[in-house]
Amino acid sequence: MTSDTSSSVPRPLGTSGRDDGRTPVLRPRPAGAARPGSGRRPDADLVVDCAVYVDGRRIDPTDPHDALREATERDGFVWLGLYEPSEGELAGIAGRYGLHPLAVEDAVYAHQRPKLEQYDDGIFMVLKTATYVAHEQLTATSEVVDTGEIMVFLGANYVITVRHGHHGGLTALRRSLEQQRELLCLGPSAVLYAIADHVVDDFVDVAAAVEDDVDELEASVFSDRRADDIGRLYQLKRELMSLRRAVSPLENPLQKLANRQVDVVPDAMRSYFRDVEDHAIRVRDQVGSLDELLTSILQASLARTSQADNEDMRKISAWAGIIAVPTAIAGIYGMNFSYMPELDWRWGYPMVLLLILTACVLLYRGFKRNGWL
Repeated sequence: MTSDTSSSVPRPLGTSGRDDGRTPVLRPRPAGAARPGSGRRPDADLVVDCAVYVDGRRIDPTDPHDALREATERDGFVWLGLYEPSEGELAGIAGRYGLHPLAVEDAVYAHQRPKLEQYDDGIFMVLKTATYVAHEQLTATSEVVDTGEIMVFLGANYVITVRHGHHGGLTALRRSLEQQRELLCLGPSAVLYAIADHVVDDFVDVAAAVEDDVDELEASVFSDRRADDIGRLYQLKRELMSLRRAVSPLENPLQKLANRQVDVVPDAMRSYFRDVEDHAIRVRDQVGSLDELLTSILQASLARTSQADNEDMRKISAWAGIIAVPTAIAGIYGMNFSYMPELDWRWGYPMVLLLILTACVLLYRGFKRNGWL
């Protein structure tokens, strides 16, 4: 690109920098941070699916190299689905679709927080996905929430989805969306809405499953059974934090799509994104409530542990006090002095035993009445 066309280089809104006509390049990253294509699973391809949609209908077959041209000529859009592309693999697609290098970098390296970035000719959105990891019993090392990412490039005639993680597949969603012709007629933003709605629905399911685990731990903490629940509580709180990091930042991007003017998102789609935003807010509040409840349960567990330790100490002290009586008396009469009056008394031994028994019974009743035993 020459210097006289530097103004055409898209830049994120609000991003400052020199306009020197040079195409932005990827920022340096530590070695091994990117996902190389050779590390992909053998059963997974770079292009998961590619289709052109015209008037809400899918046109097959479609060559990924010719999909954008065909979609533009027929006034439709192409939906290209990718799975964990490497930098080199995505670079070719980025050149063909005119994707911004900074957005491409984020899509390759992943590990992004949910966000929405707007460029001159399109938008780039990051969504965190979540799934509940089933387990027979919650332990201090159980993995409860597994997260992934979906990056969406959205333009006037294309939508490109880049998925990271072993869950969050969009095949079923694509098939379901293809049955809704009226929605697909609204353009590529309909795909973005469907993905966002799908992601938030998964959040709802995960939050409901985690809530069951929270209820189980709450019942365990307040039961009469003595168990070490602190480790399990802390682990669940850590897993819930992963879900919270996926849900909470999503509100702001959805709010922008619902309330602000975005060139590639028609006004008819705003109400759809507003509905997804409402669901995301409810999930965010639910996750926040679960986190607060876990904090309260953790504090209660610590208090019960401390109380149990105090009760054990009281019991030990009570029994030590009872045992001290015969020990003291036996110690006194075990000194074997020659002039101890009771040693020559015929009833001395039974009287001492009776005294020991009486003192022990009185102490036991006293400790029992005061809740020490």
